[in-house]
Amino acid sequence: MKLRHSARTDVGKTRDHNEDSYGVGEGEQVEQMGQLLVVCDGMGGHAAGEVASQLAVATILSSYYGDDSDDRPQSLEQAFEQANALVYAQGRGSMGTTGVAALIHHDALHVANVGDSRAYLIRDGEIRQISRDHSFVGDQVAAGLITAEQARLSPHRNVITRALGYQADVTIDLFRMPLQIGDLILLSSDGMHGLITDAEILEIVGSMPPDQASQRLIDLANRRGGTDNITVLIARVDALDWYDDTSVDLANSDLHERVTVELPTSEVAIIEPPEPVPAHTVATVAPPAPIEAAQPAHAPATPALPQSERHLNWLGGLLALLLVGALAGIIAFALMPTAALAPGTDGTPAGSPAPTAETTPAGSPAPTLQTTPVASPAPAPTAPAPTARPTATSAARPTATVGPTATSTARPTSAPVARPTSPA
Repeated sequence: MKLRHSARTDVGKTRDHNEDSYGVGEGEQVEQMGQLLVVCDGMGGHAAGEVASQLAVATILSSYYGDDSDDRPQSLEQAFEQANALVYAQGRGSMGTTGVAALIHHDALHVANVGDSRAYLIRDGEIRQISRDHSFVGDQVAAGLITAEQARLSPHRNVITRALGYQADVTIDLFRMPLQIGDLILLSSDGMHGLITDAEILEIVGSMPPDQASQRLIDLANRRGGTDNITVLIARVDALDWYDDTSVDLANSDLHERVTVELPTSEVAIIEPPEPVPAHTVATVAPPAPIEAAQPAHAPATPALPQSERHLNWLGGLLALLLVGALAGIIAFALMPTAALAPGTDGTPAGSPAPTAETTPAGSPAPTLQTTPVASPAPAPTAPAPTARPTATSAARPTATVGPTATSTARPTSAPVARPTSPA
């Protein structure tokens, strides 16, 4: 990794002392732990703001390079927490400072941010603000209530909502972006970016070397009133350790924020980092899907049949067909005319000749039906056989009544024999 950087600070035109501070990592540790750049803007009245900013810069640098853990973003976060604790312990809430830091490590940019000092990334003629302003107007811009230009001109632009040293605990925003050769990183206090637009910053920083650009920005801010202390730190990436020549579009690339902060009037989007989640970050992992039993490779899976299809087979269909046929036979039999009785069932002894119906020629008396009397166990005197009179016309079926013990129905044969009725 190879960087060129330039840092300048100026008291401005209206202040009698400078409460801004900056710092840059140096020495052999930079090769192992990365290059760290820091800008702080102190607050708290005469001398107090200057003390707060100087103490915060020194603590952040010493704490970060004093931690040799492998998780460098975590080391940067802990360095900010340590700075907050020391400033708070010394001022007891009476002084504070903003803080913004840029760490270039393993071809990635890590930004830590508390307050309204900013970090920008300039790439391929485009500028993008990486940090988020923790200020009253910054929260309104994030919520879409006002524009960035309105925030820059607002009378409440100096009211911040978060700082190092005002409370015992503080939440730090952390961001990550991949770097490319030629990228420009800019850190500034609000005395600069509060008076110069992003488009003007892009034009100046993108058109000249870092040392000239930093001085040009300070001069422009002073020409516009210099209402606050002005600090500018610019670094240019000339080489990277593991450079990937794949181009990254700055306008469409996503910032990766590892720590999410809930602000009073706005939300900070949660963006997952592309690299493995650090050990201290809790990740939500969806439960794995249930594992189904594997089937042998040579036996293809048989699709399951619906419950109703498993019971509808050929045997069931055949039984249903037979049942319907039997039911139809029963119904047909019940509707048929009365069938001829078997021998002996009509009261006629077995072997007796079947009764025949007599017909009478035209003009003769009505025919009578000859029937055989019921057999009795003892011989009886010969008596005239009872005669039966037809109860209907010749088209109707003749019926006969034989004594009080039996009733029989005579069916005419296919060739009736006509004879006169006579006593038996």
